[in-house]
This record gives sequence, structure tokens and C-alpha cells, in this order.
Amino acid sequence: MIRNNQSILSQIYAFCDFVVIQLAFLAAFWLKFRSGWIDAGGALPFQTYLLWSLFYGALCIGLGFFTGFYSPKRKKRFAYEAYKIIQLQLISFLALLSFLFVFKAVDISREMLAIYLVTSIAFLGFYRYWTKLFLKRLREKGFNKQYVLILGAGSLGKRFYSNLLKHPELGFEVVGFLDDYQQHHEDNAYNYKPILGTVDELEEILEKMPIDEVIIALPLAAHDKYGRIISICEKAGVRTMIIPDFFDYLPARPNFDNFAGIPLINVRDIPLDNLTNRILKRTFDIVFSVVAITITLPVMILIAIGIKLTSPGPIIFKQERVGLNRRTFPMYKFRSMKIMEEQDSDTQWTTENDPRRTKFGSFLRRTSLDELPQFFNVLIGHMSVVGPRPERPYFVEQFKEEIPKYMVKHHIRPGITGWAQSKGLRGDTSIEDRINHDIFYIENWTFLFDLKIIYRTIWNGFVNKNAY
Repeated sequence: MIRNNQSILSQIYAFCDFVVIQLAFLAAFWLKFRSGWIDAGGALPFQTYLLWSLFYGALCIGLGFFTGFYSPKRKKRFAYEAYKIIQLQLISFLALLSFLFVFKAVDISREMLAIYLVTSIAFLGFYRYWTKLFLKRLREKGFNKQYVLILGAGSLGKRFYSNLLKHPELGFEVVGFLDDYQQHHEDNAYNYKPILGTVDELEEILEKMPIDEVIIALPLAAHDKYGRIISICEKAGVRTMIIPDFFDYLPARPNFDNFAGIPLINVRDIPLDNLTNRILKRTFDIVFSVVAITITLPVMILIAIGIKLTSPGPIIFKQERVGLNRRTFPMYKFRSMKIMEEQDSDTQWTTENDPRRTKFGSFLRRTSLDELPQFFNVLIGHMSVVGPRPERPYFVEQFKEEIPKYMVKHHIRPGITGWAQSKGLRGDTSIEDRINHDIFYIENWTFLFDLKIIYRTIWNGFVNKNAY
């Protein structure tokens, strides 16, 4: 029922959003004027604030429909939804301030409005997150499914089918395949759904079966059939999506540009190429590094004393690393090894029983405390709090020849921690796996993704069994 009534579902979402916004207003009003935690001052009547709150709620809902916020987001991650909630609330809030200025409502408490904005974003985010989680659980149990037909039973179509099976929370079920050259799957180890007929039988299949989406997974040689396929699907009111035969060369979230009136696929679209995103990330890096340095300063002083007492040599170890746009920079660490030739430190891996380590240095490495000076790298601008880990030039030259897409990691600033490190890929682990995680992070960056990585890094702890 829900599947055939998306407009009704959108209206339900809008009504619930409106109710949640009013609950946020009640919470903000209580915090400001009733809790006693904040100086209430001369409060206007509750009815006055309620009237503006109802107006603000209607404004949010109207802008939500206008900007497509209530369109289906089954395939979207929650990070996308959270970003849209913040964006919509800020725009609506600015519009509300404009109306307050026009109607000369100068006695409205600015503190109250600020609390209202924060509570509204928090309440909506919380409710939307749990709603999305609830719907995922329902879909995993077989409710609210959408049915998919795959055109093409070759490697492309089978790969899509296999990937879709890994995400039951999306609620998509493949009903079968259409293929011109196969009548059944030669290798059915993955329990592929049956081949229902040829591509020319698409119109009949759509009439007989409740299909929601048609996935075109045909080779480039079948390009001449696309026009007819799309026409048949549109006539039947079925959505159509195309998997390009060259998708292995595309990023996880490809972006379309327009050049000379022709749509083009941007092969490497990076969210941090956007100026707003770069400013947001850099601002966060500066604030976070200042706070981290302030909090850990006593620890760093104790570590410096420990290094001086346990081995001769400098406290800080500087090593050349490759960073943003393949530029090198000096990365700072607490020294954990005996003094050695620079050539040796730049071209040798650290091993499990490395005789070059000091006893105190082994402790620093296992607990990742040797990384603390890198917050100064972040403050200077060499690094970010979150990003791909930087490598030494000697190994970069090796890896770029051996590992596909290795150099993509240098499109953004390197980080103290990253998506790979937060999942345990540190020290003596697969370089290929780390690069795959780095590229996923680069192509899917959001501010919330950074916060998630920092949270996972702290939650999993700093002790690393692979750090030698």
C-alpha cells in the first residue's frame, strides 16, 4: 500500500515534521521562560510565541515541499537527510527573522529563537534517524518492498544483484532478469532470480508483474535499445535506471556537469572541492586541534620528560610525508626510536621486534600517544583531523605503480585518523584495503562522516596491536 502511495507518505512525513517542530518550540519555551536555568526577562505572552512557531512550522513544511525534501529517500544515507534538515531549518529561520523584522516584532526574545533553532534541528534529526532505522528494520523483515527487474544477465547485471543482496535494509527485491542471449543462468551459485525472457518482452512483463524499477545493465553494444526500453518504462509508469558499462571507472557518487550544453559525467567528483565544505572542514580542524592541544598539553609534557629520561636525542621526530596535491611536509611525532640515519628512517618499515625502538617508544606507539604532535600539523594546515594517513615519498613512489588509484588520496589533506584507521586498518595491514577505504571517504565526505570517524576512533580505543 505504501509503495503505491508515496504522496500520502510524504504528507504523513510533513505532518509529523510539523508536530515535532512544535514540540521543539514547547521545549525551547520551557527552557527559556519556565526552567529557571536562563534569565527569563520580560516574556511576551505564550500565545504570541505560539503563533510565530506555527508560522515557522508552516514555512519549514512549505520550503520542504518546494526543495524536494519530501521526495523518496530510501536510497539515501542518513547523513544526506541530516544535511538537508540543517539546511532547511537555517533557510526557514532566516526567513522567519525577515518576517519578524518586517512586522516589527522586536520584543521576541533572541535567546528564545536561538534555543528554538537548536532544539528544532535536534528533535527533527533524532526523530528522522529513528524513523529511518525503524523503516530499515521493517524492510529487512520483508515489509514495504519495491520490486526490481534487471535487463541484462551478464556480469554487470549479476554484480548489481549480488550487491543488492548485501543491503536488505533498502527493501528492494529482484523479481528476475531479461536477457537476449541466455535462457537460464549457467552458474547459479548465488541463487540468481530466473531469466524471465528477452529484452523485447519487457512490455509484457511490466503488464504482468508489479515492477517498481527497471535496471538497465546491458553492454554498450546494446545502446540502440535504450530509447525503446525507456519509452516502454515511462509508458508503464516505471522508473528506469542505467548502470553504465564503464562504471568501474566512476566514483562511488558520480556527479554530472554541463559543458557546452552537453551533460558530462565527472569521473572524480570530490565534495571537498566545494569551497563551503572546505571552509567548514578547516574551521573544525582549527577548533578541534586547539582544544586537543589544550587538553593533552600536560600529557605531552610528561611524554617529553619520559623521552628525555629514557634515551638521548630530540623529543620531536620530524619526517617528510606526502600530503595535499602531492606536496611534501614535515610530519611531527614524539620520537619512539633511537637516533638513526635519515635515509634509514625514510626507507624502512618498522617491524614487530624492531631493535631501533626504545622501551618507552614502544609504549607510545602501542597507545598512539606518539601521534599527539600532529595536532600542530593540523593547526598549521599540513594535515586535517580526519583524512587518509600520509606516507613517506619513498613508499609513495612504489605504491603508485603497484596499487591502482593510490594517488587519489592526495586530492585532500591527510589526517591524523581516517575511515580505514577507525575500522582497524592500521600498522601492518593491507595497503589495498586502506586505499579503498580512503577513496570511499574522499568521494563520500560529509561533516557528519568526520564526526562518525572521530567517534569510532575514540570508542575503539587508541591501543593498536598492529603498531610497531
